[in-house]
Amino acid sequence: MIAPLRKAFGWLANQPYLLLSLSSLFWAGNIVLGRAVAGHIPPATLSCVRWAGALLLMLPVAWPHLRRDWRKLRAHWRLMVLLSATGFAVNNVLSYWGLQYTQALNALLLQSSGPLFVALWSLLLFGVRLTFTQALGIALSLLGVLTIILRGDFGALAQVEFNRGDLMIAGALFAFGLYSAIMPKRPATHPLSLVTVGTAGGALLLLPLAALEFAAGARPSADWITAASLAYVMIFPSVLAYLCFNRGVALIGPNRSAPFLHLMPVFGSVMAIVLLGEKPELFHLAGYAMVIAGVFIAARR
Repeated sequence: MIAPLRKAFGWLANQPYLLLSLSSLFWAGNIVLGRAVAGHIPPATLSCVRWAGALLLMLPVAWPHLRRDWRKLRAHWRLMVLLSATGFAVNNVLSYWGLQYTQALNALLLQSSGPLFVALWSLLLFGVRLTFTQALGIALSLLGVLTIILRGDFGALAQVEFNRGDLMIAGALFAFGLYSAIMPKRPATHPLSLVTVGTAGGALLLLPLAALEFAAGARPSADWITAASLAYVMIFPSVLAYLCFNRGVALIGPNRSAPFLHLMPVFGSVMAIVLLGEKPELFHLAGYAMVIAGVFIAARR
């Protein structure tokens, strides 16, 4: 039983397109959930408990690798703090904060700019420019995202109003773009070691904010919605999504990985059709086709 599982995981670990698609699927669910529990669970508390819980889940499995890799990780402690801050703490808490104030349409529109932030940081830090095919793929997938979100009516774009929540989500994307750009510079360690240290750093950095929320009287509701929400965010958009994303970036690089972020609105709209009973329309199919084509073009060598 163990040998087939090990073989399956070994195969999956070398499939960057599938890994990056899975990370976008899990993060799409996180956006839907973050909006659904706005006002039910305080954002900093949700972020802190998310990473603390993910740490507890991973630590027993990651411990042997962590002990072996600890010297390398400690030697790169500045980089690890930066990865924890941008990819785990700042990105996460700003997203949850932003979803307290903005609509899902605005959040999805802003999420579609994620690959541009990755490209910007890659250019500023390392002089890595987008190739023509990468730029073409990002533009095509972005057009597909807008087609889905605006339901084929691009005139609706002029009616979208932005607020402080949108600025927070833009800040989250700015931070995650930096995380994606510097990921290839990470120390050569086991993936579990890297994500475990990232979750620990994220939880520690968010602890003061969660304490301030608690002192101000903002407490999560003690019910099944809170329990189910915390279970989801600890496992899928935390442990699994980051393992998949980090491995995908390691295999094909940040600029080729970034267009997969455009799959998040695609998965979000599919969730709405399947879970909420929304009727699929022609613009869904057109948008899906453009996003998938754009991702395929941009991810090629």
